[in-house]
Amino acid sequence: MKKPAIIIHTEELNNKGVDISPIGELQDYAQIAHRDDHYMFILQQQGRFIWELDFSETPLKGPTLCFVTPGQVHKYISYANCKGWMVFVNAERIPNQYREIFETYVNTRQSVAVKKDDAAFRVAAILEEILAQPALPLRATLIDSVVDTLAGLIASGIVQSQQSPALVGGQKYNTVIRYKQLIIAQCRTLKQVKAYASLLNITPLYLNEVVKEITGFPASYWINQEILLEAKRLLYYTPLDVKEIAFDLGYEDHAYFSRFFRKNTGMTPTEFRG
Repeated sequence: MKKPAIIIHTEELNNKGVDISPIGELQDYAQIAHRDDHYMFILQQQGRFIWELDFSETPLKGPTLCFVTPGQVHKYISYANCKGWMVFVNAERIPNQYREIFETYVNTRQSVAVKKDDAAFRVAAILEEILAQPALPLRATLIDSVVDTLAGLIASGIVQSQQSPALVGGQKYNTVIRYKQLIIAQCRTLKQVKAYASLLNITPLYLNEVVKEITGFPASYWINQEILLEAKRLLYYTPLDVKEIAFDLGYEDHAYFSRFFRKNTGMTPTEFRG
């Protein structure tokens, strides 16, 4: 059965660049897998919220902070007794330092459990109050300041939940950011760690050590994950057959691609498509 094409929600924020909504006011379209061209932050004070992010089920239980980056395929599955907010922000309004953190931990750790009185909840309440006052003096400046603070608190929470938060902003951390950016851009043509190490002017051994230190996974893991993510998207949302998908992803031998997919997912491409 042919699946519907992935919906891409664009220009939803129009000129505002920022919006906020209580979790309980989720629209029906959010139950359909889609992409957004902006960031979404979930600030859940209580309840249980189940999302699907890039084909992985992501449950949020109790006080939790979560981020979704532009372009990620997502939908909500269910929620119960939830209280909190969903904040939507255009990417250009997020400071680069925070965006780099979100890009580093996307599909690794996109949520973090927090205390029920976490400062991010108070900041979200302030943002909601400011956005509800269109005539407020200095409103635009206040919105910028509060959004920066909110994004920073969420980024900080994600970093603090990692093993090596002190590495953020350092040379190793920046190497990993550049490495993941290169994978996203070139995984269809480059599939070996040594190729990316060459582009970064470092040795494959050093690249692997740095990536594992920062993310907890070897360098090859991230190449495979990006290829698998794109393969799943193509299998689920396009009518392309397995041979065409393999070719699109840079594999001349579709049988090799099928073995790669099964080794890493436990099912064949055809079984995943269903």
